[in-house]
Amino acid sequence: MIFTELRFFLFFALVFGVHWALRGNGLRKSWLLLCSYVFYGVWRWEFLGLILLSTVIDYFVGRMIVRERPPGGKRAWLVLSLVGNLGVLGLFKYFDFFIASGVELLGAVGIETTADRLELVLPVGISFYTFQTLSYTIDIYRGNLQPIRSFRDFALFVAFFPQLVAGPIVRATQFLPQLSTKRIFASINFKSHATLFLFGYVKKACIADNFASVVDRVFSEPESFGPAGLWLGVLLYSVQIYCDFSGYSDMAIAVAGMLGYALPLNFDFPYLASNITEFWRRWHISLSTWFRDYLYIPLGGNKLGPILTYRNLLVVFLLCGLWHGASWRFVVWGLIHGFFLVLERALGWRARGVLGTLYTVFVATVAWVFFRAPDFAVAMTYVRGLFGIGSGTEVLDPVIWGVLVGFILVHIAMSSRVIERNLERVRPLAYSVMYGVAWALVAPWVSIDYQPFIYFQF
Repeated sequence: MIFTELRFFLFFALVFGVHWALRGNGLRKSWLLLCSYVFYGVWRWEFLGLILLSTVIDYFVGRMIVRERPPGGKRAWLVLSLVGNLGVLGLFKYFDFFIASGVELLGAVGIETTADRLELVLPVGISFYTFQTLSYTIDIYRGNLQPIRSFRDFALFVAFFPQLVAGPIVRATQFLPQLSTKRIFASINFKSHATLFLFGYVKKACIADNFASVVDRVFSEPESFGPAGLWLGVLLYSVQIYCDFSGYSDMAIAVAGMLGYALPLNFDFPYLASNITEFWRRWHISLSTWFRDYLYIPLGGNKLGPILTYRNLLVVFLLCGLWHGASWRFVVWGLIHGFFLVLERALGWRARGVLGTLYTVFVATVAWVFFRAPDFAVAMTYVRGLFGIGSGTEVLDPVIWGVLVGFILVHIAMSSRVIERNLERVRPLAYSVMYGVAWALVAPWVSIDYQPFIYFQF
C-alpha cells in the first residue's frame, strides 16, 4: 500500500489509535513491529523473509563484534554482515544485469555465449533497509555504537513502516536511542506533522501523478518532439521525481512524527542549490550522507590529494548510480553528477545566485534524461533532440509551461517556510477548520490514475 491510498488512511488510523492507547512502551513497540510487517506483507508477504534474514544477521553480528578482542575477529564479523546483506541485494537487483553485461562484452570481442537469467522480482525497499542495517554493524565496528540487547527493538529499527520502502535511510545512531524511552503524545507537534503530511500528499497525488502521463508520452517517443517539447518533458520529469520522492519523504517523516519518532530531513529545496555540490547536500540527503560516511571518507575522502579525491568522487557516484538501478543509464546518470562535482572542485568554482541555480537545474535536468529513459538508446535520442539534433516537430500544450512556471514560483515561496511559521500561531480549533478546508480544496486535483512511488523500484 502507498500513503495516498484510502486503505493506508484506514491502516494508519488503526495504528495511531492503538499505539497511543497502549500504556507500556514495550507493548507499543511490539504493536508497531507487527504493523510494520503487515504493511510490507500486503505487497508480497514472502519477502518478509528477506527482512527477517537481514535483521537476524546484523543483530547477531553486532553482538559478536563487541565480544571479539583481536581486530581480525571483529573484521571477520563485519565482513559477514557486508557479504550477507550485499550478497542478497546483489542477487535480487544486479545478478541479471551483470550476466547480460558479461554476455554483451564477450560478444563484442567475438565470443558468442549465452547465460540464463534468474528474472527475480526485486523486493520493494531492499536497497533502503540494506543500507540501514549496514550502518548498524559498521558503526559498532567503528566503536560509535553499542549493540542493542532487544531483538524486537532492532527489528523495529529495520522494519519501521513509515520509511521502510523508500527512506529516508535512517541510521541506527539516529533511531535506536528513541526506542529506549516512551513516546509522549503531548510532546509532539501534531499540527506541524499533519501539515507536512498534507504538503507531501499534494506533491505526490496532485503534482507528480498528474505530470506522469505527459512525461510518459514524451519519453515513449522522443523522436516525435522538437527541442521545446523535449525540454518541457524533461523539466516536467524533474518536477515529477522531486515531488514524488520528496512527497514520500515528507509523508514518512510526518507519519513517524505522529507516532512520536523523528526521522531525518531528506530534501531541502535542491533545485534552489547554486551548484551540483550543494545540490547533493539538499537532494536525498540520507543517501548522500550515507555514501559520504561509509564510502567516500573510508576511501580517503579529500585527504589524499586532488587526484585521489577526484577518483573517490567518481567511484562514489558510479556506485550511487548503480544503487538506483541495474542499468548502464543509471551509471551514466551517476557519473554525470560525479564529473561536475570533480569539475567544481578542480576549478574551485562555486556559482552563486540565479546564475548558479540555472546551471544546477540545467545539469540536473539533462542528467535526468538517462535516469528516466527506458533504455540507453532512447536516452541518447532524447539528448540529441534537446539540442536540435533530430527531426521531430511536435510540441506540448503551451499551458503546461504556465503550470511549470507556477510550480517554480510556489517552490521558491515555500523555501521561506512562511506557511509553517504562521501555522504555529493558529489556535487548534481554527487550524482544524483550515486543515479540513485545505483537504477539500486538494481533493479535486488528486490524480485518478494509480501511480506507485518512483523510488519503490530502487
